[in-house]
Amino acid sequence: MSTRSIVTTTLALVAIAFVSPLHAQDAAGAASKATIFQWSIITAGFALAFAAGFGALGQGRAVSAAVEAIARNPSASGDIRGNLLLGLVLIESLVIYVLLISLILFFLYPFGRP
Repeated sequence: MSTRSIVTTTLALVAIAFVSPLHAQDAAGAASKATIFQWSIITAGFALAFAAGFGALGQGRAVSAAVEAIARNPSASGDIRGNLLLGLVLIESLVIYVLLISLILFFLYPFGRP
């Protein structure tokens, strides 16, 4: 079994562990809106943490590869720099999208007012 499949399986199991309490029913038979609101805040926090962490890792790898490429071929520094900036913008836009979704989950009640 490869490391990639082990990591994928582990992440899937962790995701199921975080989502399964949302599907559990309380004594009345339905989850209250306050519980859904609490879980939406927790979900937004985790999403923002993962997006910021992995976005920073991706940007670090991109800058590292660009600096190495410029060191190997200084005459291509203009093209490498342009591609690097485009890549960094796209990586950062994904993090900003997650921030937007997280802010929506923080400040808006899901499924109406409690």
